[in-house]
Amino acid sequence: MGDRNTNGARSVSTGSEDRAPRSDAVRNREQLLAVATRVFASAGTEPSMREIAREAEVGIATLYRHFPTKESLVDAVYRSQVVRLTTGARELLDQLPPAVAMRRWMDLFGDWIATKNGMLDTLLAMIKTGELAHGQTRIELLAAITTILDAGRAVDEFRRDVTAEDIAASLIGIFTVAPPRQTEGLANRLLNLLLDGLRPPARR
Repeated sequence: MGDRNTNGARSVSTGSEDRAPRSDAVRNREQLLAVATRVFASAGTEPSMREIAREAEVGIATLYRHFPTKESLVDAVYRSQVVRLTTGARELLDQLPPAVAMRRWMDLFGDWIATKNGMLDTLLAMIKTGELAHGQTRIELLAAITTILDAGRAVDEFRRDVTAEDIAASLIGIFTVAPPRQTEGLANRLLNLLLDGLRPPARR
């Protein structure tokens, strides 16, 4: 129902007054999420909520208003990174040849590993309590790799005997010995070697 104006007529609410704060809240939450992702990815040890709020230049109460617990923030960052990987596979293929898309996707995987490492203690606790479905994430990531693999096989860019599990295991191994953000040059070299190993002998 609208309110009556000074002439007694009802004013009609457009609903924009309600939508604007909601849009602002979504935008503010996304900005906090982006800052938290950057802080986790660059952190040597897991940062506190207060450190993240300081980096975002907001009060701690503002951060807690959007993310009531550290677990809720970690969950949001983790899920946003998984979405980035799963949707990224198709988006990269839409723009690039499969081999180039695979190499770019490997970099996205490295970003995800770096972010995970910055919030590992909380993640492990959440997996232990069942708050985080780690198994489902593995399924989604393997499906993303398979999407690029299949596209590459269709144009003879990738070997037929390589599986998504092989690539996932190789990436984890590479980023274990060459952590993202710490040994970028070595990681790039190893990723390039991995990509070369995925090609059929005739394409190397």
